[in-house]
Amino acid sequence: MSELFPLTEEIWLDWLKDEIRMASESTDREKVYELFERAVKDYICPEIWLEYAQYSIGGIGQEGGIEKVRSVFERALTAVGLHVTKGTAIWEAYREFENAILETAQPAAGSIPSPEQQQTLSAQLEKIHMLFRRQLGIPLLDMETAYAEYEEWSEDPIPEAVIKNYKKALQQMEKSKPYEEALLVAETPKLAEYQAYIDFEMKAGDPARIQLIYERALAENCLVPDLWARYNQYLDRQLKVKELVLSAHDRAVRNCPWTVGLWNRYLLAMERHRVDHQIVSENFEKALNAGFIQATDYVEIWQAYLDYLRRRVDFTQDSSKELEELRSAFARAVEYLKQEVEERFSESGDPSCTIMQNWARTEARLCNNMQKARELWDSIMTKGNAKYANMWLEYYNLERAHGDTQHCRKALHRAVQCTSDYPEHVCEVLLSLERIEGTLEDWDAAVQKTENRLARVNEQRAKAAEKEAALVKQEEEKAEQRKQARAEKKASKKAKKMKPGDKRKVEDDDDEEWGQEEEAEQPSKRHKGDGDSTHAEEEVEDMEIETGLFGRSTPARPAASSKQKEKAAASRKEAPRILHDSAKDNLTVFVSNLSYSMADPEVKLKELFESCGEVVEIRPIFSNRGTFRGYCYVEFMDEKSALQALGLDRRIVEGRPMFVSPCVDKNKNPDFKVFRYSTALEKHKLFISGLPFSCTKEELEEMCKAHGNVKDIRLVTNRAGKPKGLAYVEYENEAQASQAVLKMDGLTIKENVIKVAISNPPLRKFSDRPEAGRASQPMIPRQSYGARGKGRTQLSMVPRALQRQSNLVTKAENGMVQNSPATSSASTEEPKKMSNADFARMLLEK
Repeated sequence: MSELFPLTEEIWLDWLKDEIRMASESTDREKVYELFERAVKDYICPEIWLEYAQYSIGGIGQEGGIEKVRSVFERALTAVGLHVTKGTAIWEAYREFENAILETAQPAAGSIPSPEQQQTLSAQLEKIHMLFRRQLGIPLLDMETAYAEYEEWSEDPIPEAVIKNYKKALQQMEKSKPYEEALLVAETPKLAEYQAYIDFEMKAGDPARIQLIYERALAENCLVPDLWARYNQYLDRQLKVKELVLSAHDRAVRNCPWTVGLWNRYLLAMERHRVDHQIVSENFEKALNAGFIQATDYVEIWQAYLDYLRRRVDFTQDSSKELEELRSAFARAVEYLKQEVEERFSESGDPSCTIMQNWARTEARLCNNMQKARELWDSIMTKGNAKYANMWLEYYNLERAHGDTQHCRKALHRAVQCTSDYPEHVCEVLLSLERIEGTLEDWDAAVQKTENRLARVNEQRAKAAEKEAALVKQEEEKAEQRKQARAEKKASKKAKKMKPGDKRKVEDDDDEEWGQEEEAEQPSKRHKGDGDSTHAEEEVEDMEIETGLFGRSTPARPAASSKQKEKAAASRKEAPRILHDSAKDNLTVFVSNLSYSMADPEVKLKELFESCGEVVEIRPIFSNRGTFRGYCYVEFMDEKSALQALGLDRRIVEGRPMFVSPCVDKNKNPDFKVFRYSTALEKHKLFISGLPFSCTKEELEEMCKAHGNVKDIRLVTNRAGKPKGLAYVEYENEAQASQAVLKMDGLTIKENVIKVAISNPPLRKFSDRPEAGRASQPMIPRQSYGARGKGRTQLSMVPRALQRQSNLVTKAENGMVQNSPATSSASTEEPKKMSNADFARMLLEK
């Protein structure tokens, strides 16, 4: 697995410790050394380097053991010695090792050291002095302790140059300290904090420190392609060290193999550092098998590889191995896009045939093979590109530069005949050619051909314009009809007089005048999930009116609570109605989807909206019975506060999402809709379906942030605030979103298999019919049965006349009234709407 994907620090340490336990012979030790070498190449890990150095100390008894240990320590200092928080451990371990060597070099007590021993002691002391001096010149955490230890250990005073470097490092440490503290308190992956640290080091300009902070950032953000791209760009342009550059590029494509840009840079880096052609070709084959997420990515990687092959060819020779390889690669690329890519993505990713165009240019300009170039362009035109003027002009320019006039003229004549987007431009180019190089016969033929073609084009455009105008007119007529239907419906509701005992119908809030209530309307349907006891009592009152006619009554309710509610409702009914001033629409927001059972909505909402600015007035809307209807108007002192209040949209209030929208008169603007989210393709945003209803935003964020920096998560709910099992997750960029799709699609969460895709909502379909609300449906007499429902032997107390009349209609699934099959042919008229009072009079007449 480590050959395909880099392993984390924890996995490497566990693996290494297991191998160390099992290693017993010298051959096993060499295998462990090889494993350490692989481990330190993946990421910058001070713990692995420290483990490597300590393990190498165990082989000090072998030939060259001491030099091996020192070599490992020096490499560790080069790699992580500048690490501000963890580099000190490497320096201390190195000094302890050299102090142990010093102890073994000390002569026996009471003996006089020989000149050779004295020289060895002096050299070892100098090594330890040098380690102290090197460490004190580097800004590291807890530098003061190392300085005090050096003062205590050294018999001589510390040199001035060392003190100067130490103070300079202390100053550098103070500058770096805020960034290190930010990393300590930040949560993984700390990308923003690392980016700020990188910017700071880039200004300082120390290449070693810049490289180290990049490596530290990548160790915690190894799946962020943009970070790898910036690091590789810095190495390519600044350091230009072959081993370092190629190693970074290789690690980048192993961590983010789905990112085509990293593979392109890798191919360029290998070419730049003259890597063997066989290795470049092998890496290109790995790129083809990396699993890119877009068809265009395959076009891009093929183009990069073809550019590399072209630069290898010596075109001064008529034929060469490199030229044949280039031609076979062009042919393979065209076939690969046609077969492999088109089969996977249902498109080749190269609709304009850019690869074939480059092949044709190469044949014409570099190989002087116009016959092959013409064949390629003929194939390009047969792939649906003949209708585009720019494609013909591209071919014409190639013929103009490397072909002859005859083929130029032939190409332009075909272009005039086939082009549909910009035929005038092609005609102009043809006439320009004949004006300069053509004969009179050529000129006449060109003029006649262009005039005929432009005449047909103008005729087609006129027909298209007429069709467009007809469609626009048809849409305007439909809009006018909808507007007229609303006006008639509103006028009929105002003109209708309510009779005592009439059952009231449910009216749609969208059809009401802003800020006013019709006397003849009030809602009688309870909203699902509200638990509104007031509405339950209103239902009981309606039932009493109907069932009382048949001698049945409802259970009695406590008189005290009923009187209190009636008193509150009566006070609201007596309150004067205030009409909304449309001139203040810009200062007002419309708040809806509130709970019907909300007590004192003015007080509750004022506390909420005062955070946005000074609230002038809150106008909750009540029904004719004085019950809250679930929406209101909030007027602010200034427009800025009203705009800020829109940010409270979807805020949960008493268990329901509160909708906050601009105050717009829908009678004047019937097509006005408020939808705050994009309905277009968003490549950096994911759509997740199949989530369990119990999944929380925090749980989803914890799962998604493993694949990139999550900017926002939105769980989709219904009007009652209940989850629908859907969510939208927004990442910083397309690459992170694409990686999340690959990793998360098909995962099982709480026994639910989720589906993850790039957010691309389908187009919304709107009906052309006028609104068919329930207000226009005929009322149907509602029958009431006992508490146990209608029994099998229960006699109906409804007279036969009413039974026959009620049998004429049946209720459909969506609440619409339809004629029954038996009587639909007899009459198409709707039955007369009857109130409770009408029923009573009919019974008395019988």
